[in-house]
Amino acid sequence: MADAAISPGRRGGPNPPPARMTSLRLASLFRDHAVLRVAWSNWGEVVRGKLYRSNHPTPRRLARDIRDYSLRTIVNLRGEAPNPSTTLSAAEAARLGVETIYMAFESRGAPQKDRILRFHEIYRSMAMPALMHCKSGADRAGLAAGLVTLFEGGTAAQAARHLSWRYLHISRSPTGILDAFFRLYAEQGEGRMNFLDWVRTTYNEDDLRRRFKARGFFAFINDRLLARE
Repeated sequence: MADAAISPGRRGGPNPPPARMTSLRLASLFRDHAVLRVAWSNWGEVVRGKLYRSNHPTPRRLARDIRDYSLRTIVNLRGEAPNPSTTLSAAEAARLGVETIYMAFESRGAPQKDRILRFHEIYRSMAMPALMHCKSGADRAGLAAGLVTLFEGGTAAQAARHLSWRYLHISRSPTGILDAFFRLYAEQGEGRMNFLDWVRTTYNEDDLRRRFKARGFFAFINDRLLARE
């Protein structure tokens, strides 16, 4: 989902009054589908002992993850769009002294150059260990994990592995434009220029949009049946 109105990379988190907590929990469970995430985390390690990825954690699961992995930062890849799950997780992180950073990415659009560069700055400066999450943990979390792989000197092929069926990513749906992004770097820049130099000087979002075509059936599964953001 496009999130262009959100300033990417803002730090902080809302703190709801206690009277709102019950309604927020119900809205998170049933309107934001957190009921599906109570026992399913879509967890993965991106950088050993340093960076992890998951779907949007419930407050109880987030508290456990903070304890078990000594997390110091939560990166919310959904951005700051009003959302009961975001409000609850930010409040729980704040209660435990963990910073929340909002870094909005899109799951169906060409990755935006300014957001990639902003995410790099966040990655360089944020306290570790850290957890990155979107809603389902399939697409935006995979994009962010792939970007980190490239920031750390990995290959486009290694980056693309973070977008896979293992995380329920569907490459033939509109979210496959994220796979196409890594293929474009492999074609245009890999082995010839640093990834960030390619982003700054060569990468063209419109060119990527023109090149990529989703399959209608898989778009239906991803957007309608799975109700992905």
